[in-house]
Amino acid sequence: MSTLWSADVTAIGPDAGDMIDGGVVILFGEPVPEALAEVSVVHRTTTPLARDITAGDLFRIAGQDYTVDAIGERACANLTELGHVVIYVNQPEQELLPGAVLASGPELTIPAVGSTVEFLEA
Repeated sequence: MSTLWSADVTAIGPDAGDMIDGGVVILFGEPVPEALAEVSVVHRTTTPLARDITAGDLFRIAGQDYTVDAIGERACANLTELGHVVIYVNQPEQELLPGAVLASGPELTIPAVGSTVEFLEA
């Protein structure tokens, strides 16, 4: 399984845990706007996006793998330009927004600072 994109988590916003508990992961690369830092998993990219993410690829966070079910048309560009993407996990009723990823898998847990988040080729 090859890495499509990876980053090291550098901070967890004070409200990011509530978002994650609700099935939403907001990734934002450094530097992050102050308003978004509150709800984001802030990271520093270590492996740039090798190719566009597609349905069937995997999203890995906190040691858990999630299958990408759908990806918005701006998500890969936003991830490359800003390190920003919103991942909705186990929310089949969620409308696919341009900068979002819909994924399914186990219950989300909050990642630790210093851990890795990744998109992997299936």
